[in-house]
Formats: sequence, C-alpha cells, structure tokens
Amino acid sequence: MGRKQENLRRDGWRREFSEGVRDAVPIALGYFAVSFSLGIAAHLIGMTPVQGFFLSFLNNASAGEYAGISAIAEGTSLAALAVLILITNARYLLMSCALSQKLSPDVGILQRLILAWGVTDELFGLGVSRKGYVQPSYLYGADVTALSCWAAGTVGGVIAGNVFPPAVVSALSASIFGMFLAVILPRGRKDRATLMVILSGFGLSGLFAAAPALNQISGNMRVILLTLVITAAAAVIRPVQEETAEAEIEQVKSEQKKPVREPLTARKTAGAA
Repeated sequence: MGRKQENLRRDGWRREFSEGVRDAVPIALGYFAVSFSLGIAAHLIGMTPVQGFFLSFLNNASAGEYAGISAIAEGTSLAALAVLILITNARYLLMSCALSQKLSPDVGILQRLILAWGVTDELFGLGVSRKGYVQPSYLYGADVTALSCWAAGTVGGVIAGNVFPPAVVSALSASIFGMFLAVILPRGRKDRATLMVILSGFGLSGLFAAAPALNQISGNMRVILLTLVITAAAAVIRPVQEETAEAEIEQVKSEQKKPVREPLTARKTAGAA
C-alpha cells in the first residue's frame, strides 16, 4: 500500500511538472528575446558570457537587470546598486506574498523561498491562475523552462555582441527601449491611473535632466527618487483594490463542495437502461 501511494505521488509530481513546462514554453520564448537585448547591453559595458549568465540567473527581472547594468556602467557603489535593485524589483515582494497563499500549508519554508526566487510577472500569473492550491512541482517546471531561456538569452546577446559588427550591435541595443515601451503602453491604454504614472515618469525624468540643480543627481539616484515619489503618490491618490488569493481559494473550495449534476443525456440513458 505504501509503495502504491509513493508511485501515485511520484506520478502526480511528474504530471504537474510537465504541465508547468508546457505552460511556460510561450513565456520562455519571449524571455529569450528580451534577455537577448539585455545581453547586448551587458556586452557594451564589457561583460563576458559567464558574467551575463549569472547576471540573469540571479536577477529574473528585465527592468531590474537593465537598471543594474546601467548602474555598473556608471560605477555606482554596491550599496546604491542594492537599493536600486530593491526598489526596481519591489513588486515581487507583493507577488511572492500573494503566491504563497496559493501554496498548501504543508509546503515548507525552504520550498517557499526557492519558489519566491523564481517569481516573475508572467510566472506569477501562471501560478495564481491555477484553481485551488498550486503544486510546487508545477512552479518548478515553469521556472526551469522560462528562467533557463532567460539566462540563455543573455548569454546569446553577449556572444552576439562579440561577433556582430559595431553598427549591428548599436542597432540591437536600441531594442531594449522598444521592449519597455511594449510593456507599459498597452497597460497605459487600458488604465488611466497607469497612464498618469507613465506620463509623470517621463515628465519628471525630463525635468531632472534639464533643470540646472537636478541634473547633477546621478542617473541611478534619479531613478530611486522618482520611483519612490511617483509610486507613493499613485498609491495615495489612486489605490488599487485587488481580490486576494485567499478569497479565490475559498471560492474554489466552495465550488468543489457543490454536488456535481450528471448531464441530462446521461440521466436519460441511465433511465432507459
């Protein structure tokens, strides 16, 4: 009996892992393209493919990674670099807390920390979209698929930067800005508050760059200040009300408790028999 249960548990783990791999394939393809642009940027500041790999492996975020590359290029101190990455990636703290509520109480702290390391916007969406509790094996499959392509894309970008002519490298380096525009503009078109945050960021960044006193502030410190000011103002003026993961789980549980009705055709067939 014990061996049978163990086999069932192992089969369930493999099935969930395989589903995570399958669902993350489209995300992985997009990650490769995005991180390839980041690899070009990493090449421009003199990084090697190995350094590019660990850069993406340890920082699963496009905005945070690009901020880190810019900070390294400017010779920013390690303390300022840590603060910059913390602020840029702060949203993942909230995502990790929300995703943790989708995990069974039986999942230990070590597994929760490992899964939190792999949280990105898209992988978070995969996790919270699962009905009921999400299995760690599902998230492991998604993480392995998507994040391996993320790191591989950066390595590919660094290698391409070493091989391609300077004109081609310069053209490819501009694609990173197109990527950021593709991320923020669709959201800004749907939500007025997001649009105001985007426009405020553009306007205040231009002001800091043009004003005689403000333009003396380093680019990374400018990002930190503007991020804190704009996001704090947006949170006070237009707070976002979101449905919690606990409510979603309770809703799924209540639906599972409802009696399942047989299809009308099945009942007629049974009656005829």
